Amino acid sequence: MTVPAPDLKAFLLATPFFGGLSDGSLDLLISMLVERSFEAGSIVVSEGEPGRSMFIVKSGRLAVSKRTKAGRVIPISVLQPGDFFGEMTLIEMQNRSATVIAESPTLLYELTAQNLYACYKADIHAYVIVLQNINRELCRRLRRADDRFARRAADNDN
Repeated sequence: MTVPAPDLKAFLLATPFFGGLSDGSLDLLISMLVERSFEAGSIVVSEGEPGRSMFIVKSGRLAVSKRTKAGRVIPISVLQPGDFFGEMTLIEMQNRSATVIAESPTLLYELTAQNLYACYKADIHAYVIVLQNINRELCRRLRRADDRFARRAADNDN
């Protein structure tokens, strides 16, 4: 099913990734997105694999996890519509830091590093806004991780 452009634009503008973009800049980025569907139980990305793209969740639910050296799977977070993931590979050009599995039928929009670079060349202002939005979300995630770490340390003190 293809999402009508006005509905897609409204959805994307409501996500943290696309906030603050002008209509023209948003149209440019929408033209670069690739729609990807995953069935429940499908691995979207695997920890350690090369990654050169990020994803915006349109529908569905995804589980994010990491594997310990002993092989145990540690749940990290759950992703729902409006969330995005994979952006770290675009910034640091390292392998995937976690595994993401679709828990239900899922629709994602993928943005590749190549297309993000094309955005940089075509609309530097949009590129800067996108990077600011990514950085804001990374800071939010770091604060949440810090809070979890502090709570766990406090629980261990008791």
